[in-house]
Amino acid sequence: MTADASERARENRLARITPIVRGLLAEKTGDQDIPYQPVILKSLTTPEALVFAASAGSAEAPPYPAPLAEGRTSPLVLDVEDSDAPPEHIRKHLAAEIAAYSQQHGAKPQILPLGELGVLYVEQSDPRPDMPLWNRVALVTGAAGAIGYGICRGLLEKGAHVAATDLPGPKLDTLAVDLARDAPQRVTAIPIDVTDADSVSRGFNKAILTWGGLDIVVVNAGIATVWPLSQIDIEAFRRLEKVNVEGALLTLSETARHFILQATGGDIIVVSTKNVPSPGAGFGAYSATKAACHQLGRIASIELAQYGVRVNMVAPDAVFAEGKYRSGLWEQIGPERMQARGLDEAQLQEYYRGRNLLKSRITGRHVANAVLFFATRQTPTTGATIPVDGGLPDATPR
Repeated sequence: MTADASERARENRLARITPIVRGLLAEKTGDQDIPYQPVILKSLTTPEALVFAASAGSAEAPPYPAPLAEGRTSPLVLDVEDSDAPPEHIRKHLAAEIAAYSQQHGAKPQILPLGELGVLYVEQSDPRPDMPLWNRVALVTGAAGAIGYGICRGLLEKGAHVAATDLPGPKLDTLAVDLARDAPQRVTAIPIDVTDADSVSRGFNKAILTWGGLDIVVVNAGIATVWPLSQIDIEAFRRLEKVNVEGALLTLSETARHFILQATGGDIIVVSTKNVPSPGAGFGAYSATKAACHQLGRIASIELAQYGVRVNMVAPDAVFAEGKYRSGLWEQIGPERMQARGLDEAQLQEYYRGRNLLKSRITGRHVANAVLFFATRQTPTTGATIPVDGGLPDATPR
């Protein structure tokens, strides 16, 4: 096995163990809507951490690796030699060790050496009642557009740690800088191509190894094109299908596996579109593929409810921008829409604002507010859709 393959195998094992440990360290709240209070669980795999993890249980243990300090708490050395065993076996074994430690020390462990895998440790932080998503970790796909940016900002303002993901490049790099200005310790940018299963798996692993696991996943990545059915280019349709359907499926599958592994529930919010209940001419490829994405979300709500996972949808209409972040969808289809209606960009935005009942301009922030309604669990709801469209009668049922 090459060095890179060996490192990837170690990373995969650590990413499999870490969510189980994080789930076991979460405190039960007694609240049916928010049954667990999670921790931020960081991993150390520096050479010093690996040396410490290998000998932490002996009398001649080396100094604590940075940023840990001796005396903070006694470490709990976990035996994870059989890390390829079924998850339920691993969880049962680790639960027994953590329970015994808690009984002896009167509290759950905060430093957990894992032998050749490294060291896990709980990041200390005071509860923030004003931030309902404090210590919760969210991953957002397609984050570098208007809706994605709005959602990331909303999640950060409510206290979440946010893994902003998108295709690698300047847009993602700029997003990371902008988001980190207000919450540098709670933002990480992760390149993910949602059409590539390995890229999705690696991206999830990176988020897990940064903060211990995930609690919220927003399935937002999507693309559009405009073709009448009589002229539609099949390759263009397949590109949309690859992102909007297969990308959503790969993200939902990876999320489901993670939430089941962590065993503390979770929230999935799928960014759908008003085109699902109310498609438009020329939008056959977009409407059909987003309808498939929407349906996958509904099915996920049925399959994952037994694990305490809620899956809901938000359906926006005509979000052109949020701050300096422009909608990738409207950058693609806007010119055609303007030409078809004889409008410039400002007039096109006014056209879409004027067609809804409230005469509202829909923004990324509005979509974020709908996402936050579900992510903060305001009601016991799963499998539902919030329209964010200013009121479109032809997009009923509401």
